[in-house]
Amino acid sequence: MARVRMTREDRHGQLVTLAWTIVREEGADALTLGRLAHAAGITKPVVYSHFPSRAALLVALFEAYDATQTFALEQALDAVEHSLAERARAIATAHVDCVVTHGRELAGVAAALEGAPELADYKRRSDAAYSDRCRSFLEPFAEGALPASTMTAVLGAAEALSAEAAAGNLDTREAYDELTATIVDGVERSRRRVAD
Repeated sequence: MARVRMTREDRHGQLVTLAWTIVREEGADALTLGRLAHAAGITKPVVYSHFPSRAALLVALFEAYDATQTFALEQALDAVEHSLAERARAIATAHVDCVVTHGRELAGVAAALEGAPELADYKRRSDAAYSDRCRSFLEPFAEGALPASTMTAVLGAAEALSAEAAAGNLDTREAYDELTATIVDGVERSRRRVAD
């Protein structure tokens, strides 16, 4: 019986899924293009045609995570009323849940991204895009532009609280509550600054 060839898009998806599995089971340091080829049962040139370097593979993993996080954020925001408290809770819940779901493997990929300047630059751009997305949902309640310092505080709290929840050091509900309060407080402080 002849083997059915995967489309390029299907193969790419398979490789990203397998890469996440390797990171989950063996850690980010074990993820190499050769290891990925072996896990997929294909030759290295096929993997290299999708990811010319390990850095490109790591970026692809983070892009997949970004897409998941963006979808979760949009779904959460579509399901709530247009109030600051509801929007803040939706952002907090979506963020914490995404990090907890990806757990240890996300931390490994993020650490690997920050280990090289070109990868760290990608992560900074990704964080800025996420911050801008959240800002667009929160600014109507600030009655003006949310300053970068507020969004930096929100993202810093989101990353720290989510990491603690993913590590099992903090209950997810506590992480949701604290992040929601941080978001609401930041927006309300910005609104008071505009009023002064």
